[in-house]
Amino acid sequence: MMTAMRKHVEPSTKETAFSCPHCGALTTQHWSNLFAKRISSDNHRLPMIFDESEASDFEASSGIEDGEVKASMASYMRKMATGDLFYSGRKQGSEYVDFDINNLFVSQCYNCQKLAVWRHAHLLYPPARAGVEPNQDLAEDIQRDFNEARLIVDQSTRGAAALLRLALQKLCMQLGESGKDINADIASLVGKGLSPVIQQSLDVVRVIGNESVHPGTIDLRDDRATALELFGLINVIAEQMLSHPKRVKELYERLPERKREGIELRNAKAIEKAQKK
Repeated sequence: MMTAMRKHVEPSTKETAFSCPHCGALTTQHWSNLFAKRISSDNHRLPMIFDESEASDFEASSGIEDGEVKASMASYMRKMATGDLFYSGRKQGSEYVDFDINNLFVSQCYNCQKLAVWRHAHLLYPPARAGVEPNQDLAEDIQRDFNEARLIVDQSTRGAAALLRLALQKLCMQLGESGKDINADIASLVGKGLSPVIQQSLDVVRVIGNESVHPGTIDLRDDRATALELFGLINVIAEQMLSHPKRVKELYERLPERKREGIELRNAKAIEKAQKK
């Protein structure tokens, strides 16, 4: 199956469709205002928080005879115990709210149904991730470094850039290079078909920001612009050196076997002819 880099649209209160901060899918987002009802019951003056053991104890109790009601309530308690945010139904007009909560909003992803919480125009939950998502053909540990950098880039641009340089070193190793000398690795990748434009971009980052600093260490000169450039460079290199060849190989392997044998025979004759010259 052919793979491609997914389009990314930054989450924003000005959009009704963006890349979900939970699942990453670019899809419709449903917005909601929030309201508050004061906790004033005689029995419950504190937030209602459950843990898994309470749900199990409730399910094992004999206080409620209706099995369906008990199972439904236990399921609700278990969902509450996870700490995740979710909607639950309420009969219209059954209870009144006391306050409108202004400047606090919730968006719900059409794809994964998960909720995101916003204060004014700022994403509070889940933590905002800057930059595009990692190319899916990157090794898992590279994707992990990439995503961690996305999480911290606004709090620590230097830390994010250090993680991305480490990811770049690992990418060179995934592509068969040593990962010890970025300059030598770039030269080798150019020989394997890396675009000169990407090579020049890598050299700019290498020379200006990190020529004498080891991958994965902090460089005091790194700024947000450098970090964002590294996000893009890693994905572009992965697209050119991993994803594109993978798609071409998939297409080639779909050809009838007789056609592939003819192509391979033609290539073998061309190589033999060239060696005789």
